[in-house]
Amino acid sequence: MEQQGTATGIGGDIRTQKIGASGLLPQYLYSAHKLPSFLGSSASSSSSSFASGFSPKSSLKNSVLGISAAAAASSSGGIGGDFTVENPKKNNFMIPAASEPPFGKIPLYSTEYFLLCGFGGLLCCGLTHTAVTPVDVVKCNMQIAPQKYSSISGGFGLVVKEEGVAGLFRGWAPTFFGYCIQGACKYGFYEYFKKQYSDYVGPQNAVKYKTLIYLAGSASAEVIADVGLCPFEAVKVRVQTQPGFAKGLSDGMPKLIASDGFGGLYKGLVPLWGRQIPYTMMKFATFESTVEALYKYVVPIPKEECTSVTQLGVSFAAGYIAGIACAIISHPADNLVSFLNNAKGATVAQAVEQMGITALFTRGLPLRIVMIGTLTAAQWVIYDAFKVFIGLPTTGGMVEDVKDAPGAAH
Repeated sequence: MEQQGTATGIGGDIRTQKIGASGLLPQYLYSAHKLPSFLGSSASSSSSSFASGFSPKSSLKNSVLGISAAAAASSSGGIGGDFTVENPKKNNFMIPAASEPPFGKIPLYSTEYFLLCGFGGLLCCGLTHTAVTPVDVVKCNMQIAPQKYSSISGGFGLVVKEEGVAGLFRGWAPTFFGYCIQGACKYGFYEYFKKQYSDYVGPQNAVKYKTLIYLAGSASAEVIADVGLCPFEAVKVRVQTQPGFAKGLSDGMPKLIASDGFGGLYKGLVPLWGRQIPYTMMKFATFESTVEALYKYVVPIPKEECTSVTQLGVSFAAGYIAGIACAIISHPADNLVSFLNNAKGATVAQAVEQMGITALFTRGLPLRIVMIGTLTAAQWVIYDAFKVFIGLPTTGGMVEDVKDAPGAAH
């Protein structure tokens, strides 16, 4: 039997937490037959004696946990079973139950929510981009020197032959740090801008024009994210495509600054925006729409009734589909970024003229589809797994209730 009671903690916000028999209070308070004799021999008598011994007001003043005496008397079933208390958020004197998320209950759209989403983005982008560094090394060399690196398998073999296995991991450091920064900004600001734009247009229009909100939110986030990524991307391309230029980030960035000045770090920013903004818009909008379609037409039960494993499986499938679309739409700009960061003083017009339109759209595309499809799927799984771990819902698939957001009008 479940009893409902309320209690006010000391200071700060309060939130509801369900405490079971394995929770916070001594075990004898959960079972009538284990009650001490002075509390009575039955659940009902213990309930009444407990209630009569304490008043709600005095218990709120004198108890550190602030457990209201009304909780014990609110049901005739006695003290046994689960009941609900309100847990102070800021000054939490209670030991969390084992099933409580590691950061406690996180209010949607709070500052803590956006920061944690950013940290999830840091993890998913930094780890996945670093893991596919060997593929990126071959891709960049196929874009820069297509005569030498004429095929995917031949490209891997050539890099290993000339530089050893370690050559496949050239540029891992600028890749890791650059994409950690980019991922944190991309995912954190996407969640932020999506909420802001939804509030701006109002609840009805937010639902009606949700795809436009996904596109606008992701584009806004990527503009910021690429400012952090660009210097590391410039170093990465030089290290990966010019053997002997530098061993990695620590010596590569000073060399690049010495040769091209600080402006050289951002020479590829506009092409990077040209690659990453369409990529990210496609990534988030396609993912959100695909998740919604999968829950509507493929998964036989509502999202909220699915297990975490099922939800993460949906995230992986939708992420791979989104990744394929991302790779195709952003590939011409990716070729430009690789060309400009490798050729000192080159312009976009010179790059297009030298590569040709067909090569601009197709050179290295099959490898990039495999790379970006796998990478995007893995990113969404890591991101949503982190959200599940900290007690947040996975991304997409249902309209979030903006009324539950802090500061929302009721």
